[in-house]
Amino acid sequence: MDMNLVAAIQGSTALAIGIIIGLGALGACVGIGIMGSKFLESAARQPELVPMLSGRMFLLAGLIDAAFIIGLAIALFFAFANPLLAALGG
Repeated sequence: MDMNLVAAIQGSTALAIGIIIGLGALGACVGIGIMGSKFLESAARQPELVPMLSGRMFLLAGLIDAAFIIGLAIALFFAFANPLLAALGG
């Protein structure tokens, strides 16, 4: 097995893991920030709808966080059980 190929795969995998986690966290933070600001705007306009809006906001916050956690799980899979190296036999 060529060690240069293994090193290149591990280096590329490390970069991909950083990109997956970084962009996933950035997207989740921006999404929750925009959603929170829109919730506050709508709560200020129609305070009687706050109970309904807060339930939907927390549901969407959970879905946004779930998407990030799925990306994190995929990144950790590639970090600890890299199928690209397994294809080489190592």
